[in-house]
Amino acid sequence: MLDQSTLDRLWNFGDPELSEQRFRDALADPTYDTYEKAELATQLGRAIGLQGRYEEADALLDSVDGEEEPTVGVRILLERGRVLNSSGHAAMAVPLFEQAAELGDHLGEEFLAADALHMLALADSAHAELWTRSALEYASTAHDPHTRRWMVALHNNLGWTFHGAGQFAEALVEFQLAEQWAERAGTPAQQQAAREAIQACDPALAAG
Repeated sequence: MLDQSTLDRLWNFGDPELSEQRFRDALADPTYDTYEKAELATQLGRAIGLQGRYEEADALLDSVDGEEEPTVGVRILLERGRVLNSSGHAAMAVPLFEQAAELGDHLGEEFLAADALHMLALADSAHAELWTRSALEYASTAHDPHTRRWMVALHNNLGWTFHGAGQFAEALVEFQLAEQWAERAGTPAQQQAAREAIQACDPALAAG
């Protein structure tokens, strides 16, 4: 199966069209085996979905065989859920993310399990804080360093949830935790985003 860092190199989330082309090129590369190409296809579906081509993304995910390789099955659940969530069917996405989290954990696919919990917080907004805290607890004890990087995004997401609710002191705590994790395990872009979030809290706290 593919290492997550391989997929990260192909992804450019700011440019889903470019990502789509990269995944199409990778699928044409004979060095990838059948299961790896199935994983690549799920990410192609994600890139297509990010462009709002939901029916096309769904049809592609239908064509991916996730029966023989459980990790591919987890990715199919995740990407089906993302397509549903993005297309305005968040309630239908929730059980798919729940299945992905449970199966990912069972398989020891920590990164995918954390991703599913993170998506549950977005799809099930009424319980966003609960899901995010579950994801934080899970990612904080992960053996995989790549999975622990989720701590940055999760604390950041929770911070903005508090910020949007006018709970600026609570938001600042989360942004500071995001910065700490970014310095420990994150990317330079995450470190910069964490610092900017902290600065966004300062005027709000002063005004309060």
